[in-house]
Amino acid sequence: MHYIYIIECSDGSLYTGYTNNLKKRIKAHNDKKGAKYTRGRTPVTLKYFEEFDNKTDAMKREAQIKNMRREKKLELLKESKI
Repeated sequence: MHYIYIIECSDGSLYTGYTNNLKKRIKAHNDKKGAKYTRGRTPVTLKYFEEFDNKTDAMKREAQIKNMRREKKLELLKESKI
């Protein structure tokens, strides 16, 4: 499976990313081995994710979410089952 996810950083900012192993990726962020952006903003908390059968669709969705305003991302989080 392929995933896009939104995590909330300790400073309240949101980070959107892609992975094929969600649990491992969140751990990497919290171990300060993830994205440069999140390294100084740990701990992070998974707030939202979507599953995809292929990487192409996941990457397209990631790009869509990254282009959203914060308010729109917060609406996604409200719909989340996490």
